[in-house]
This record gives sequence, structure tokens and C-alpha cells, in this order.
Amino acid sequence: MAERDTLQAVLPSVLTDLENEFIRNGVPDALSAQFLSCVKYNVQGGKLNRGCIVLSTGRLMSSQPLSPRKTRHLSILGWLTEFFQAAYLIWDDIMDASEYRRGQPCWYRRDGVGLSAVNDACLIKSSIRALLRHYFLDHPCYSQLEALFHEAAFRTELGQLADMTTSDQCHLADMTMERYTFIAENKTAFYSFCLPVMLALYYLQLADPKTVEIVQRVLLRMGWYFQVQDDYLDVFGDPNTTGKVGTDIRDNKCSWVAIKAFELCNSEQKALLSLCYGRPSVQAEDRAKQLFCEVDIENCFRRVEIAEERDLEAQIDQIGGEHEDLKVALRSTLKKISRRDK
Repeated sequence: MAERDTLQAVLPSVLTDLENEFIRNGVPDALSAQFLSCVKYNVQGGKLNRGCIVLSTGRLMSSQPLSPRKTRHLSILGWLTEFFQAAYLIWDDIMDASEYRRGQPCWYRRDGVGLSAVNDACLIKSSIRALLRHYFLDHPCYSQLEALFHEAAFRTELGQLADMTTSDQCHLADMTMERYTFIAENKTAFYSFCLPVMLALYYLQLADPKTVEIVQRVLLRMGWYFQVQDDYLDVFGDPNTTGKVGTDIRDNKCSWVAIKAFELCNSEQKALLSLCYGRPSVQAEDRAKQLFCEVDIENCFRRVEIAEERDLEAQIDQIGGEHEDLKVALRSTLKKISRRDK
């Protein structure tokens, strides 16, 4: 993918500039090298969807071909969204006691890391502000770029709070689609979709109130759909493809799969699923998966997949003709997640 190659070409210089920030702050060489190793381990190796969305949105929304400078700047903003994701995934893996991420051991499970990963994630997140200031302090929309990351952090943390509280305190029968939507829109949708698209719009100074309203409305729903895909893949995805072993059943997650399956169960199946869901044993997890199959949750997911993509296409089509470039950019974003298997 052209965007991915462009992003990859920029990363070495971003890491060099980050290292220089450490030097300016008097960080010992050994600590600087240790942290850069952490950044490389956690920021690389993913699909880079969020970073690519920044760059593709910028290219599609620009009235003329991007200059090398703008391409570089948008690529840097793309990497900052990947830094953001990396920090929150480290915290998420610790809270969920996950074992693998992107086909390798979670950072906190690496030898010599442990709970120091909490501070590593804090530093990755703090690096976003340092790099924003380094590259964009003189940009007319610097304050908006910074505010976007603050809003993304606030909303992601609200979503994480709701996710953890629901898992810890709620029984399956008490999990609702309303609660699920709040978690999906805040924990996943805003930073995964609204943030990268809006970063490109603000950088290009195209973020008028009407455009921002359209972007948030469409992309929050797209992010909801993305989370539904994630929930399905957590249970039914191939770990060799997804790069991680699903834990939603054992962790008692407020998951689309669980909520929808519970709706489809008869009274006897509901009682059994309630007993199995959220239990740490392999036997309980396997029985829950069996119940998911009994109510044909796979077919239900396939119908939702078709319906959501059709509805999102319709929402994009309904956007006024004066926003034609935005429609193209939103379709491009939808295409990146369509029928994904990881």
C-alpha cells in the first residue's frame, strides 16, 4: 500500500527527533535507548490503519497534489495516532491480562518489563505532545491538533472506564446494547476513526463546523461497526491471522457477540450462557462458544456486516455535493475495514 510505504519511510526520522528530545532533556543514553526500543516494539507491527487514514484523507481532501512537506507532516500525524494507539494497547493488555498482541508477547509480559510498562505507555503518550510541539508549533491549527489528542484521550479513557466497570460489576443479563454503544464509540471509534480523519482536516484547515459534524456522525457509527468486527474476531478469528488470543468470554466483556447471542437464546440457553460467560475455565469458555454456534451468531454477524456497510454507504451518499472530496475520503476509510479478518 502506497500510504503504508510512505509512513514507513518517515518513521526513522521521527524516532531520531524523539531521541533528540530526550537528549535535550538530559536523559541518559541507556534510558533513551531502552525507551526507543519500547516504542519500536509497540508502535510497529500493526496494520497502521489509523496512520494510513490520516495520509489518505489528506490526499483525497487536498485540492491539489500534496507537496513533499505536507505529505511528511501528514505522515508524522499518522505516526502520532499510532503512538496513541500503542500507549492505550499497553494499558489495555495489562488490564485484560492479555498474553499476545500482533503475534508477539504483550509488552508487559516481556522479560524485565512487567508493570514498568505502565510508565512506558505514559511516556509514549507524552511523546505525542513533545513531537506535536516540535513539528507543528507554528502551524495555524496547532492548538486544534493538540486539543484533538486531548479529546481522544478523554473519550478513550471514559470508554475504558465503562468497559472495565461493566466487566467487573455486571452479569451478562445486565449488559445492554446502549451500554455497548457507549463503550464502542468512546473506547474505540473516536480515536480510531474521528481522530485520524480530523487531524488531516485540521492540518489542511478544512475543518469547518459542518464538516466536523458530518465526520463525527459517520465515523462514530463506522467505529461501532469496527468494534463489532473486533468482538466477532475475538471469539471466532484465527489467532494466527489476528495475532492475539481472544479473552472476551473469560473477561466477561460487554461484547456485541455476547449481547446478541443472549438475545437469541431461549430461556434454558440463557441460564447456561449466564453460568459459562465470564468464567476463567477453558471448559466454560468452550461451552459459551458452543452456545454462540447453537444460536448461529456467525450468520447474525454476517447479516450485520452487510447491513452496516450498506447503511454507512447510504449515509455517505446522503452528504451534500459540496462535500464530494469528503465523501471519497469516507468511502476510502470504510474500504479499509470492509470484511476484515484481523
